[in-house]
Amino acid sequence: MEIILAADHRGFKLKEELKGHLAAAGHDLIDVGAETYEATDDYVDFAAEGAKEVLIGEDRVGIFLCGSGHGMDIVANRHKGIRAALCWNESVARQSREHDDANVLVLPADWLSKHDAEVIADAWLASSFSGAERHERRLKKIREVETRSG
Repeated sequence: MEIILAADHRGFKLKEELKGHLAAAGHDLIDVGAETYEATDDYVDFAAEGAKEVLIGEDRVGIFLCGSGHGMDIVANRHKGIRAALCWNESVARQSREHDDANVLVLPADWLSKHDAEVIADAWLASSFSGAERHERRLKKIREVETRSG
């Protein structure tokens, strides 16, 4: 599995810290930026690029970070096929995969420590879609909404 990393200036420091943790765990990483801290950058640019990269392959997921997580979540979810989930603890992270088949984890960098981010990311990456009928049915409805809304 390849992990696409994306962060704006508010998520930059935590992304860099998390990148080391994920690399040490043996994950293949693709970092779409920010490459350096730039206080005037925009989360929109990194979320859009990250979402595009996630959609390239079946075996790709994303971890996106910004201050609140809201901006990255909103932009990522504008892309057909992206199911981004803003997660602030292990349980929410696991459920986003098990119930909603989330393919992008969004972390609110202003509110998480390095340790918290690592624990949440590890839980999310270790989880998978349950395949339960009710969740399959809901994902089908999401795809129908995506098709209707363009």
